[in-house]
Amino acid sequence: MVNPAHRIRDIGPQPQSFDIESATKENTDYRSVAWSGRYLQVTLMSIPVGDDIGLEAHPETDQFLRLDAGDGRVQMGAAKDQLTFELDVSDGWCVLVPAGTWHNITNIGATPMQVYTIYAPAHHSPDKVQATAAAAEADKADEPAVWSVQPAHAPDKHG
Repeated sequence: MVNPAHRIRDIGPQPQSFDIESATKENTDYRSVAWSGRYLQVTLMSIPVGDDIGLEAHPETDQFLRLDAGDGRVQMGAAKDQLTFELDVSDGWCVLVPAGTWHNITNIGATPMQVYTIYAPAHHSPDKVQATAAAAEADKADEPAVWSVQPAHAPDKHG
């Protein structure tokens, strides 16, 4: 686990700047929220070998993901059983997920897959840290800040 003193602290909708590539590569948590604005949010993710981000769809959230280390297989599609887009990605690649699109990225490499993601609008609680995918799944108190701008709520879908 990263020394907590080195973890990027989410300071909310205030000006912020940090070395996102280094922070992403140093992060060992499944998800660590690095910055939450009124309209978007940045999270850092570490996906163990053989694991995945998790099949899901965000009906009202566009998403940008970038790999800073590791190798992954992206799958996307209009339905969870119709993932017609498939592509292998690696360090430096980005993945653009339109709102409502089912998507997953599986770590197919020999090392943890280090990813940062940008949600628009914000999707998680500010400064939230979830060590594992199981912890994230069990976390029922992971909601965007009340000061973030949110559309009419349509719940996420999970595969």
